[in-house]
Amino acid sequence: MATNLALDPTLLEHALRVSGQKTKRAAVTLALEEFIARREQSRILNLVGELDWDESFDYKAERSR
Repeated sequence: MATNLALDPTLLEHALRVSGQKTKRAAVTLALEEFIARREQSRILNLVGELDWDESFDYKAERSR
């Protein structure tokens, strides 16, 4: 999808340097992928303490050999 964006040239050049990507497109794509992954991880971390654990569950007994 073609999209025109007004990006800060200093940030874009910095992203190119630290990412090791050869093109602006690749650097922006990688940045978006990492942004999405980080946000999804933070949502998972927010679940810590929210789940009820069954203390009597024996995971070893559930394994099949």
